[in-house]
Amino acid sequence: MSDQLVLDSLQRRMRAMHSLYYDAVATMDLDQVNHFEREGVLPIAFSLFHVVNMFDASFLLMTGTAPIWDDDWESQVRPAIADHGKHRTVAEMVDQRIGDYDAFQRYMTAVFHRTEEWLDGLDPVELTRVVITRPFPPQVASTYSARVAGPDGITLLDATECWIYQHGLRHMGEIELARGLVGLGGMTS
Repeated sequence: MSDQLVLDSLQRRMRAMHSLYYDAVATMDLDQVNHFEREGVLPIAFSLFHVVNMFDASFLLMTGTAPIWDDDWESQVRPAIADHGKHRTVAEMVDQRIGDYDAFQRYMTAVFHRTEEWLDGLDPVELTRVVITRPFPPQVASTYSARVAGPDGITLLDATECWIYQHGLRHMGEIELARGLVGLGGMTS
């Protein structure tokens, strides 16, 4: 399979995954997003903030470009916990809430647009560039991307597939399930 064919597929799949998030946030209100079901069950707010903020943070390792998230975005979005929660427990993140849903949606759109623009301008040869070499540090060694990685390490394609695309679909599944808890349906048939 050619690098260009892989990139074309990745561009289409990324846009499709982003469209699920756009549709999801457009069909939920802040009360639904921040709904607290019970202890041990993360609110939709966690999955939304976590995945978008992780996409944003991952961009640094993938491209060398600093995250969009900064103090200004934090003061606009007003998350209850200003942390994506990757290295925290469910008990630590169960209180995650989004303060300003419109601001969150602007942040999400900025992150998604940056990702799509980057993919649109990417030289397909870059997909084979190794972004994290073996041996992996402990925080990477236990990840899905470490399981996917080739003998040299995690390539840019691996990172894009695992840290953004697969990660986004995983959390969309959580969001679809949680939408049922607030009286809404899933995103696709």
